[in-house]
Amino acid sequence: MDNITQKLMQKSESTKKDSLGRAISLAALSLIVIVVVSIFAFVMSRGLSTFFHDGVHVTDFLFGTTWNPSVVNPQTKQPYIGALPMILGSFLVTFLAAIVATPFAIGTSLFMTEIAQKRGTKIMQPIIELLVGIPSVVYGFIGLTVVVPFIRSIFGGSGFGILSGTIVLFVMILPTITSMTVDTLKSVPRHYRESALAIGATRWQMIYKVVLRAATPGILTAIVFGMARAFGEALAVQMVIGNAALMPHNLTSPASTLTSILTMGIGNTVMGSLQNDVLWTLAMILLLMSLVFNLVVRAIGRRGEMK
Repeated sequence: MDNITQKLMQKSESTKKDSLGRAISLAALSLIVIVVVSIFAFVMSRGLSTFFHDGVHVTDFLFGTTWNPSVVNPQTKQPYIGALPMILGSFLVTFLAAIVATPFAIGTSLFMTEIAQKRGTKIMQPIIELLVGIPSVVYGFIGLTVVVPFIRSIFGGSGFGILSGTIVLFVMILPTITSMTVDTLKSVPRHYRESALAIGATRWQMIYKVVLRAATPGILTAIVFGMARAFGEALAVQMVIGNAALMPHNLTSPASTLTSILTMGIGNTVMGSLQNDVLWTLAMILLLMSLVFNLVVRAIGRRGEMK
């Protein structure tokens, strides 16, 4: 009897494997959490040292218009570390690229899912996959040799600026928004379309009054993801925007972004110096903006679930 009870109390092989699987999953999840928290803690500690260790005012950093960390203002005794030109440049190229890319992405997605499903998918899907796989440096080189001279010939000047960066980012984020929009349109239930057509709606009325409205949360999520990629893009934008830490007066004047200034200056500064700390502060702003984009995506998803 004791032997039978002992055997019944022992864990089976399936139970042991299940426990092992849960332990491995928990360990992997814990590792990911530790890595993410460590990255946030490190970047935040380095970024905040500009304000707490070097004594720089937050308002001077965020709203100042002159960027030259190696030179000290004789009146305020503070270095010229106004990050507003880079912040404004990043937001301009991001929003303009998203505004330009969204109509093309939605139109392409509708063609692939609603108008010519077989032919559209056969033609456009390989093109989208090819655009996704092209490295950033190739986009930047094409922008440098094609887009910049084209802008120079049309508008004059050097050709470097917000407009060139917008065109390059438009091509880069187009496949991201398109592929996510296609998945969203395909997830709209088929009976939505059939019900609209059954009550007398035309094909286009069914598309823009039923399908697009049902897919709006997913489309907004795709746009935000595209903007997140555009905001964090460094190399391609750095090659075409001009990298001038100046307030952009127009779309064709040389400008800069947070990523372009960060990648150009991080290798030329000494760790722990003011010049290095302010670059980490720019990195902190990029990290916080990525968090904001993720929060926006989650908010859109929750709103879509409520509807």
